[in-house]
This record gives sequence, C-alpha cells and structure tokens, in this order.
Amino acid sequence: MTTALIIGDVQKGITSSYPFTRQVVPPLTELLPRARAAGVLVVFVHFGLRVNGADLPPGNELFRTFYEAGDAFHEGSAGTEIDLPVADEDVIVTKRRASAFAGTDLDLVLRARGVDTLAIAGVATSAMVAATCYGAADRDYQVTVLRDGCADGDPAVHDFFMEAVFPSRGFEVVPCAGWLGE
Repeated sequence: MTTALIIGDVQKGITSSYPFTRQVVPPLTELLPRARAAGVLVVFVHFGLRVNGADLPPGNELFRTFYEAGDAFHEGSAGTEIDLPVADEDVIVTKRRASAFAGTDLDLVLRARGVDTLAIAGVATSAMVAATCYGAADRDYQVTVLRDGCADGDPAVHDFFMEAVFPSRGFEVVPCAGWLGE
C-alpha cells in the first residue's frame, strides 16, 4: 500500500492544555489498528522546541508563548509524548513549525516507503492540519482529511475548513470510520 496516516500534535502537553483537542483521541485510537492492519504507514508528528530556544524565531509571540509553556512544548519533555497508542512499526517525526513538512524529514520517510497518498489528522484544523495539507499538495501527494480526527478551538473554523476550504483544494474529507472503505 502506498498510503500513510499522518497524525499531528496529538501529544500530552496539547491534549492536557487545550480541551478541544481531546475529542480526536477516541476516533483516532479506534482507527489506528485498522490502518496498521491495512498496511498503512502510521506517522505521528509532534511539536517540540529545543530547550535552549535555538529554534525560537525572534519577535514571534505565538512561538514565544509555546516556548514559555515549558515542558508542554520542550523537545524531549513529557508534554511532547504522543497521546495515542504508538506501535514499534510507526514513525515519529519532530516538527518545530505548523506544517509536518517544514524542516522535517517527513517527505524523505514517505518517499522512501513509496507513499503517494496521505490521510491527515490532528490539531488544530486551522494550523497543523491546514499547513500539512498544503505542504503535502505542494509535494504532489493525494490528500484525504479525517474530519473527526481533527479539531479546532473554534468549531465554526473547523467546519469551514472541512466544508469549504479543503474540498475547494481538491482534498477528500471523510470521517475516520469511513476511511479505508469502511
């Protein structure tokens, strides 16, 4: 199979600090065994800034807020641990920006496995999910977004992306239970 499931930012520091993110855990937990059984490459992408701040952009208040949150977003801390069941065959990628592709080896891993189709899930819809979808499309991957595997702090923003933005970009939007021909 040439498909990968990309799940971004479902990590303990985020699910414990942002209540809206917890709603994606049950559908993704249920999906993971089915995806692995179907031969899908599972890739978890988590956000972590270097403890010494070397990757902190000067003047960027959003990233400064993340950095100052401490263990929630510091690379190697408990807050950056994946908050879903990880199997030995899964791949874990650390990112330092919104997109799972920005400055990571994700594309290299996917190309090495012959992947050409991605299902993308995670939080937040308007940040990590959108940035990763655009990055994937720019690299010529076919993109599916897992609607209930994503969440945003503003449900109206989530719905807008799922109903208008993603379909207008040619991305398929399906529920987790409907993916893989269920």
